[in-house]
Amino acid sequence: MDIWVDADACPVVVRDILFRAAERTGVHMTLVANQRVRIPAARNVKMLQVTAGFDVADNEIVKRLNAGDLVITADIPLAAEVIEKGGMALNPRGELYSADDIRARLNTRDFMETLRASGIHTGGPPTLSQSDRKTFANNLDRLLTKHVR
Repeated sequence: MDIWVDADACPVVVRDILFRAAERTGVHMTLVANQRVRIPAARNVKMLQVTAGFDVADNEIVKRLNAGDLVITADIPLAAEVIEKGGMALNPRGELYSADDIRARLNTRDFMETLRASGIHTGGPPTLSQSDRKTFANNLDRLLTKHVR
C-alpha cells in the first residue's frame, strides 16, 4: 500500500500525523499539490508538484493510484474515483469513505454546490477539532496495521 495525499488542502496537523506514520511504518507516501509543500527528509516520503489548474492534482493521484492504495482527501469526487479504482479514501477528519456511502455524499455535495451557486451562503466545514485529529490518527493506524506487512 502507498499513501497519496491531496496536499493542497490537507491541514498541516494531519500532514504531521502522516509523516510520523510513514516514518514508523516505512510506507511510501507522496504528497501531490500545485505548490511546494514542506516534507521531512525521508526516503519514503516524496513531494510531487503539479501545474496549477482545476483538478490537476486529483487527476494525477488517480492516474498513479494502484488498487489497495490509500488517498487522504476531503474532496468527495476524488474519493469516488479512488474507490472506483479499488483504492481507499480517508478524509482529514478520519472518516473512511466507502462504496456504500460515496454516492450519497456526492449527491449532498452537488446539492450544496447548487445552493452556493444560487447565492445561498451555506457556511464551511467546522475547524478541525482535537477529536477529529484523534479519529484521523486512530483510523490511519488501523488501516496501516491491517494493510502494511
